[in-house]
Amino acid sequence: MDFLFDYIHVNTFWTIVLIVHGLMAVALLGALTHQAMAVLWPVRTGERADGFVARFRAVSGQRYAVAVCVLWVATFFFGAWLYTKYRIYVRIPIEQDGFFKTQGVFELKEHLVSFGLGALPAYWYLWTHAADEAYRSTRKWLTAWLAAVCWYAFLVGHIVNNVRGFGS
Repeated sequence: MDFLFDYIHVNTFWTIVLIVHGLMAVALLGALTHQAMAVLWPVRTGERADGFVARFRAVSGQRYAVAVCVLWVATFFFGAWLYTKYRIYVRIPIEQDGFFKTQGVFELKEHLVSFGLGALPAYWYLWTHAADEAYRSTRKWLTAWLAAVCWYAFLVGHIVNNVRGFGS
């Protein structure tokens, strides 16, 4: 990859990787939020989807399953790539400054996102068999859990970035 740095500055490269990671995280957050709302608060048969919230809930959750899986894996990959820089340039100064709670919530984020990655095959299976009513409750609560993990990870990422600041 050294040839790349003949054309682009190292800091610019890592900024691009962080932006791509963030954009994929926002797309994942949107897809999972739509899907979770569709399964937790579905539009009932005969109910009109007139307002913004009703239309937001009226999406077909099954259509989001593949996108969620692809986005989760891609976002995880970019996050893992960024983690190499985080371990040296962010984590050590956070520990030196005594921000142990901040460090702890980020450690929890790492574990939850990894558990989410491990749950993706079950999630995908449950959504590809959405017509099977036996899986309805499991599919609903797994989707809600993944959405909660995604929101937690997104917010914690911003908190840690605000504590240390990108590029500092």
